[in-house]
Amino acid sequence: MSGPALVPTLLALPPVLHLGALHGYEKLLVLLIAFGPFVVLGVVVYVVRRRDLAAEQQEAGARADVTGGPGPGERL
Repeated sequence: MSGPALVPTLLALPPVLHLGALHGYEKLLVLLIAFGPFVVLGVVVYVVRRRDLAAEQQEAGARADVTGGPGPGERL
């Protein structure tokens, strides 16, 4: 194999072998270290947003009870 036939093979190998000769658990560990923080960040953002929205809705409900009128974002 030489010449033009070798080019597609050489272009396909780097994505497969860019981690080198790692065992399966080593590849898993590398992927966890690389992408794990982003997964954790996504979970934290999701939980904090849910908590903030719940607090905001509770505050709006309490405000509507006190004033007797609709809270922010509510219709008559």
